[in-house]
Amino acid sequence: MSIIIPTEKPTLQLLQNHNVHMNLSVAELVEHAVVRGEAVLTQEGALRATTGAFTGRSPKDKYMVNEPSVTDHIDWGSVNQPMAPDQFARILKRLQSYLKGKELYIFDGFAGADPTYRLPIRVINEYAWHNLFVHQLFIRPKAEELADHQPEFTVVCAPHFPIDPERDGTRSKTLIAVSFEHKMVIIAGTEYAGEMKKSIFSVMNYLLPDNGVMPMHCSANVGEGGDVALFFGLSGTGKTTLSADPERSLIGDDEHGWSDQGVFNFEGGCYAKCIGLSKEKEPQIWEAIRFGTVLENVVLDEARRPDFKDNRLTENTRAAYPIDYIPEAVIPGVAGHPNVILFLTADAFGVLPPIAKLTPEQAMYHFLAGYTSKLAGTERGVTEPEATFSTCFGAPFLPRPAHVYANMLGKKIERHGVDVYLVNTGWTGGPYGVGQRMNLTHTRAMVRAAINGSLKQVGFGKDPVFGLHIPTSCPDVPAELLNPRNTWQDPAAYDQAANELAARFHQHFAKFSGVTEEVKQAGPRR
Repeated sequence: MSIIIPTEKPTLQLLQNHNVHMNLSVAELVEHAVVRGEAVLTQEGALRATTGAFTGRSPKDKYMVNEPSVTDHIDWGSVNQPMAPDQFARILKRLQSYLKGKELYIFDGFAGADPTYRLPIRVINEYAWHNLFVHQLFIRPKAEELADHQPEFTVVCAPHFPIDPERDGTRSKTLIAVSFEHKMVIIAGTEYAGEMKKSIFSVMNYLLPDNGVMPMHCSANVGEGGDVALFFGLSGTGKTTLSADPERSLIGDDEHGWSDQGVFNFEGGCYAKCIGLSKEKEPQIWEAIRFGTVLENVVLDEARRPDFKDNRLTENTRAAYPIDYIPEAVIPGVAGHPNVILFLTADAFGVLPPIAKLTPEQAMYHFLAGYTSKLAGTERGVTEPEATFSTCFGAPFLPRPAHVYANMLGKKIERHGVDVYLVNTGWTGGPYGVGQRMNLTHTRAMVRAAINGSLKQVGFGKDPVFGLHIPTSCPDVPAELLNPRNTWQDPAAYDQAANELAARFHQHFAKFSGVTEEVKQAGPRR
């Protein structure tokens, strides 16, 4: 039903005199998306949409408005590019004019499952399918909460709003701009839905440290005994896949906070990468793809059945679904303090062990380093794995300096006696193009052993290059796979590749200041 939005609140002035669709149900949003030609229904009932030219995030087009209240607290640079306040104001004024007469869709909800720290948000969309996406990904309010909902941050996603680099001072015709004083995010020039969830993630990453909460780019699950495990990692490293464990309950698959009370999910849904998805390997994700789920850029056959092996549109095919589509998910997504942390890295060099136990100093080192690979499709222009360092395993989404997050993690690990492991979900037997991707069954077995404590009962050897503690055995995993050097046909080639990666670690880590000597010495030995 179309209604007129009142304008007594500043955040609503953007919608003055507009007819909009406010907080529609899933069924209504699906109907609108299909009727408007935005998307089609698959045979299983999911809604499939394509995102045009951009099938991943556009990190080079993301800006933070350099306002007085935040200027001294943001780590300005290539990740957090500054935008002048008057520049943002001019764009906002044009956006208001652009939206006049447009049919718009509104979602009101929350980011943050813990009521103490949750952020009331509003998302304004040109597309019905985008509004369904945020409906499923963020936390949906109860009826009584919706009646009193007062948004504290607004996201406006207008893919067709024209951005002119010469006039607007941007790099391209794509824009993701965050203003903490306007309490608003403007997204333009891209239809990729992931920009909406990640923009709010960036907002939470800025706000929560002031409240003593560590924001984390990780998935989380919990066992029957209340033991919590966290999985840090960039897109494609296995956060969603490994945390969707039939033997444990899912707290969330991507974004969490760690407060003095425990861990809580930022979201109300999951955003699973589904290239190569199969019922045998990832049964929970497979079963979650049904009515209400949004499939992004998944190729369909003539009968509208998804072909999850087809990457002709992108390697970054996605499924967005509410977390209650996962059996026994924790709702609301709140649990205790973690017992185990796993850093997931997709090593394109193929030299890191499939699993290694970290000392507290090594945990700090590898958290700051954030070594992994950007996988194909997750960002514009990435067509094959690229070795990279993403500080805190989430640099694209961290507005504050890295030491803010690292210091919080170190204190929490020490206070709660958390075991930390480094898990390589990337390549073994050689680098990308020569070796093969880690076997998911073996990775699951190693993760299970780390979480249930059985891995602490085995012997460990020390890697001579990286100083990592590698288990000599692991239940349900061939012992010869645990030491990566043994998986290469040419050990000398392994040694060369390992030394090259170690040199990259040293070069990257040299940029960090204020790091203790103990943490510096926890890196590679060569």
